[in-house]
Amino acid sequence: MPFSPELIVYGLIFVGVFVLVEGVYLTVFGKSISLNSRVNRRLEMLDKGAKREEVLEQLRKEMKQHGENRGIPLYSMLAEKAQKAAIAFTPQQLIMIMIAVSVFAFVGLTVGTQTGTITRAAIAIMMGVGGVYTWVSMKAGKRIAMIEEQLPDAIELMVRSLRVGHPFSSAIQIVSKEIDDPLASEFGMIADEAAYGRDLGEALKDMAERLDMQDLRFLSVAVTIQQQSGGNLAEILAGLSKVIRARFRLFRRVKAITAEAKWSGKFLSAFPVLALIVINVMDPNYYDDVKDHWLYIPGCIAVGMFLGVNLIVMKILTNIKV
Repeated sequence: MPFSPELIVYGLIFVGVFVLVEGVYLTVFGKSISLNSRVNRRLEMLDKGAKREEVLEQLRKEMKQHGENRGIPLYSMLAEKAQKAAIAFTPQQLIMIMIAVSVFAFVGLTVGTQTGTITRAAIAIMMGVGGVYTWVSMKAGKRIAMIEEQLPDAIELMVRSLRVGHPFSSAIQIVSKEIDDPLASEFGMIADEAAYGRDLGEALKDMAERLDMQDLRFLSVAVTIQQQSGGNLAEILAGLSKVIRARFRLFRRVKAITAEAKWSGKFLSAFPVLALIVINVMDPNYYDDVKDHWLYIPGCIAVGMFLGVNLIVMKILTNIKV
């Protein structure tokens, strides 16, 4: 069976989708928006002359706009991850990017392949929507992982600030200046909100719910309880920091143990689909002899259902709560 160069074209176009979206993102919003940069974006905006309330409003808009637009058709599947990633693109801009990269992929497929128009359109849409979704998911996963890793250090810095006599609001402000992004801008926004009169416990709870992080919920609960009943907040946070570090180590260990099972499930579900695509690209007439058989469609449906069930079962088996 001769090798078809169309497979290389498909791969290059999909890679091009990632490069295109990332390039547009960095071009529009600058290098400091990238998670590869350790620049404190909030401080950078303040250094450029922006007012404190303007910076606060900009960051709040970026961090909350996606959660407030879950009702937009097609966007609901992307909203939660875009909110965790704090994507600066608006929901409407993300949808336009999906359309733009779909058109880009369609043009690339038209130039580089000989497949039918309907097939090219379907693959282009999958590349456009799937590529942007994958890009946002990667951004969200990387950002949340960085915040989880930074949080114990941030809490320990708060503990040291409290022990030398600073109030908790000042400890938050110190954290926002001394640590790196992405957590620095998150705590900087909380410090700004507290300066304008918002309750710190409420602000921390809002951040925990927006990022959907259990460790941040522990922090917000600890601060809220201390505000209502009193006590030594430094000692409470010191204990919390130790608990978070222990949970983080345990989570990493569980992740390492379950990695093989997770990837096995993904591979076993993805391989038949990839094999089907490769076979159809390399030999479009391969299944012509069986397409008219009455079991062909039911068989395809059954295989698809089994692959879906495989993913669900493997996810349940490896979903260990820490």
